[in-house]
Amino acid sequence: MNTCGLGHDVVDVAAFAEQLAEPGSRMRALFSVREVRQASDRARQKNDGEAVHLAAKWAGKEAFLKAWCDYLGDAPYPFTLDNFPWHEIEILDDSRGVPHVSLGKGASVFQTDYANSADGARYSSAYSPASDNGPYAVMQERRNARSAQRSTLGAGSMPHIHISLSHDGPIASAVVTISVE
Repeated sequence: MNTCGLGHDVVDVAAFAEQLAEPGSRMRALFSVREVRQASDRARQKNDGEAVHLAAKWAGKEAFLKAWCDYLGDAPYPFTLDNFPWHEIEILDDSRGVPHVSLGKGASVFQTDYANSADGARYSSAYSPASDNGPYAVMQERRNARSAQRSTLGAGSMPHIHISLSHDGPIASAVVTISVE
């Protein structure tokens, strides 16, 4: 498997809990019913607060967004931060407590095979070198190399999403990788 996207996020649990509790806050609406139910169940099992578990799921959503943007490379992003379908990107535990990313119907764009689409092929070669050899130019070269690598993948290659969540004390963290065969 080739890793084509990487995302990481860290959340301050106390600040996140304050946002959840703020009157009129829309933070809770960014989670699905299943995510909130799992976080509540886990909080009861572990005798701690729901916010710590939702903070880890939020870190997972943010890490997914970053990994997906990395995966897209130079292709246009299908969403802005204002219309991103946060509640459709579910961070759910399986029966053994292992987290997974589940994409809802409103997130069907994430199931599109950008690596082999016309847009993916077009944007994989859309690199224009920077005028200097600074860090941005190096980053663009690496990004272009990943785009070129994605465009050579076999037709129909669909991304595999891997996630790891953690929380310890005041911090929740998540790492997401997107890979293709």
